[in-house]
Amino acid sequence: MSIQFDSDRLARLLGEINAFGHDPATGGYDRPAFGEADMAVRAFFRAAMAADGLATRMDAAGNVFGRLGPADAPAVMVGSHLDTVPCGGAFDGALGCAAALECVRSIRDAGLPLAHPIEVVATADEEGRFGGMLGSQAIAGALPAGWAHGTTDAEGIRLADAMAAAGLDVAALPSAARAPGSVRAFVELHIEQGPVLEAAGRAVGIATAVSGCTVIDVAITGAANHSGTTPMDMRRDAFVGLARLGAALPDLARERGGPDSRLTIGHVALVPNAAHTIPGEAHCTIIVRDIDAALMDALAEAAIGLGARVCADLGLAHAARIRSRLAPVGLDPALTALFAAEAARLGIDALTMPSGAGHDAQTMARLAPSGLLFVPSRRGISHAPDEFTAWPDIERGMTLLVNAVGALATAGSQSNIK
Repeated sequence: MSIQFDSDRLARLLGEINAFGHDPATGGYDRPAFGEADMAVRAFFRAAMAADGLATRMDAAGNVFGRLGPADAPAVMVGSHLDTVPCGGAFDGALGCAAALECVRSIRDAGLPLAHPIEVVATADEEGRFGGMLGSQAIAGALPAGWAHGTTDAEGIRLADAMAAAGLDVAALPSAARAPGSVRAFVELHIEQGPVLEAAGRAVGIATAVSGCTVIDVAITGAANHSGTTPMDMRRDAFVGLARLGAALPDLARERGGPDSRLTIGHVALVPNAAHTIPGEAHCTIIVRDIDAALMDALAEAAIGLGARVCADLGLAHAARIRSRLAPVGLDPALTALFAAEAARLGIDALTMPSGAGHDAQTMARLAPSGLLFVPSRRGISHAPDEFTAWPDIERGMTLLVNAVGALATAGSQSNIK
């Protein structure tokens, strides 16, 4: 049989989630991790799950859970994240959370007996405001020792302070780790955030691996001075160093990387950042991604070396540190096979593919077999107000998700996921 879901109910829930943090001026969504809108949407989502009869809780990392089914069996966990990047889109993360709760509602409405509980999760700080993926790393017991106490966001705000303002204690993070064997499988539905599915004309993607991500903080120091009185050949302009570094990264990726290598400067700050002053400092992050761990590490080292050489040539000081590193992960073959089998049974044209973006599934893979499904992104746009997925594509992805979760959780399942 095919498990049916309520498309209108799913759309309503997604709309209710996106009432939080919406900026009408830009059309984007601002729910930075542990900020007011982020904590408010978590409270809303928890209340929605409780209203559906799920047993709910929030752990020490701010992850929100809703559980339905037997208490003495490993859970099938399904979900995504509710936080956003600044001025983000309506689907990134939020769709996966709404779809997870719709899975529970649909399977319950169908009256199917659960051999394994279904546990909906909305993870904390998936977008890496503080580096890494705090929520899912905490669940998987994968937080580096001491990291959480010292890490800051790009504005210098400490994670410990942001959590305290949200009523959470950074010292309690280890209590969020789940016991080995308590989760049977983790499954996530997400927008692709890239152009592959749309270009291929395919309805759904089945991810086989997730790219790793290294975050490098770079500080370039020159000398602030008057823009009108300082000759061009006597300047120590930190922005020029930053500009030359940024312009050289594409060549570095082509010469030293592979087809899945990505190098990005996405955040910059100038000091003093005044129109008539030569910048004395330039700060940026370099994001290095690849599905090959050794290549990702080599590119990170090369990017740091490139920055040092550029600055030396200009008489600038250069400092760089690796703020966080998430290793690339191969996803569970048995889960990908289950997805493929369900897609074939349901007549859904699915494409197996790697994920260039990081997702909670890659960190959850340390705890349990993990799988990731994609729906297409129009023009490959994400992390922006123009992020969009057509509703028929969402319906196809939701059809595959709910039937796969049903196969994993219901009595008589033939799935061989351990």
